[in-house]
Amino acid sequence: MTKPVSSSASSPAPLRSPLLILLCGCLIAMATFGPRSTMGLFTTPITSERGFSLELFSFAMAIQNLLWGLGQPFAGAVADRFGSTRVLAVGLIVYAAGLAIMAYASDPWSFNLSAGVLIGFGLSGCSFNLVLAAFGKLMPERWRGTAIGAGSAAGSFGQFVFAPASSLLIRSVGWSNTLLIFAGLMILAVPLTLALWTPRLATSPTPGSTNPPAGVGALSQQTLRQALAEAFGHRSYVLLVMGFFVCGFHLAFVTIHLPKFLIEQGLTPEVGGWTLALIGLFNIVGSLGSGMLGNRIPKRWLLSGIYLGRAIAIALFVSFPITNTSALMFGAALGLLWLSTIPPTSGLIAIMFGTRWLAMLYGFAFFSHQVGSFVGLVIAAWTREVYGSYDIIWWLGVLLGLLAAIVNMPIRETPVDRAATVPAE
Repeated sequence: MTKPVSSSASSPAPLRSPLLILLCGCLIAMATFGPRSTMGLFTTPITSERGFSLELFSFAMAIQNLLWGLGQPFAGAVADRFGSTRVLAVGLIVYAAGLAIMAYASDPWSFNLSAGVLIGFGLSGCSFNLVLAAFGKLMPERWRGTAIGAGSAAGSFGQFVFAPASSLLIRSVGWSNTLLIFAGLMILAVPLTLALWTPRLATSPTPGSTNPPAGVGALSQQTLRQALAEAFGHRSYVLLVMGFFVCGFHLAFVTIHLPKFLIEQGLTPEVGGWTLALIGLFNIVGSLGSGMLGNRIPKRWLLSGIYLGRAIAIALFVSFPITNTSALMFGAALGLLWLSTIPPTSGLIAIMFGTRWLAMLYGFAFFSHQVGSFVGLVIAAWTREVYGSYDIIWWLGVLLGLLAAIVNMPIRETPVDRAATVPAE
C-alpha cells in the first residue's frame, strides 16, 4: 500500500483505520451542519425578544452563506498546505464563538458579526466540505466514493437529528441557552479532528491507490497558483463548477422558501417542517447511493441524472394541485437528489487533478454553489414581491436543472497530463 508523501521524511503519516477516520469525520459533519440547518427555528424567538426585523435576520443568514462559500477556497488551500486538522479545529472554535456571541447579541452589528461573519467563516473551515476533502486524501481508493457519500449523508443526518432537538431545547431552556449548548458541542468536536490529520504538503497518490494521476511527479512540485491556473484552464472543471451553481440555487430556494410556499397553498406549517425533514432523511439514502454508484458508472452521467431528476421532480410538483401527500412525496424525491451531487463532484476533481489541492479546488466549486444559493434567494424574494407568487422561480429551477444536466455531459473523467503543464523544478 502506497503511503501519502510527506514534506518531511522524518514525519511519516500515521497509519489509521479507515473506519476511525470515517467515524470521526462523520461526527464532525453532523455536529457542524446540524445547528446551521436549524437557524430558521430561531427566527421567531430572536426577532420577538430582541426586536430585530425579519429583514435583519435574513440579511445575517445571507452573509453567513456568502462568507461560508467565500472562505471555503482559502480554508481548503490552507488545509491542503498545512493539514486538515489545524483548519478544522480553528473553524470549530470560530463557529463556537459565533454561536456564543449570537446568544447575547443585542444590536444589529453584533448580530451580523456573530450570526453572519463568524459563523460563516467558521463553517468555511469546519463544514463537511473540509471533511470530504480529508476523506479524499486519507481514504484508500476503494473506500473513497463510499466515504464521501457517508460524509455527505452525515450532514443531513445532523439536520434530521438537530431539527427536533433544537425545537425541544428552545422550548425548554430558551433560544440563547440552546445556542450556547451548540457552541459547547463545537468545542467538544475539536479532539475529533486529530483523526483527520493529513501531512503537510501531502501529495497524491492516496493510500491504497494503484492508479495515481498522470504527472504525479510534477504534482509534488505544483504550487497553488499553478493548480488554480490548471483547473480554471481545464474545460471539464469549469463545466463542473457551472453545474454546481445550479445545485446551490435549488437548495437555498427550497430550504428557505418552500415552507412559505406550502402555507400559501393552504397547507399547515407542520407540513412544511415534515417536508424538510423528509428531504434530510432521504438525502442520507441519496448521498450514500451516489457515493456507491459513482464507483460503478461514469460520474458525469450520475451528475446529469441527478440534475435531470430534480428538474422532473420540480416540474411534476408544481404542475399538479399541492396537497399534503404531494408535498411529502416531493420532499422524499428531492431528498434523494439533495446532496447526492457532492460525491461525484468531489470525486471528479480528485480524478482530474489528484488530491494534492483537492480541498482548495473543491472550495472554489463550493463557492460557485454558494453564489447560486445567494442568487436563488434574491431572485425568489424579488419575484415573490413583484409577481405575488413563486411560479417564475419554480420554472426557472426546472430550466436550470435541465441546463446543468446538459453541461455535465461533456466532462472528461481522466487525469490531466501534467508533463506539459507543470514545469519541473
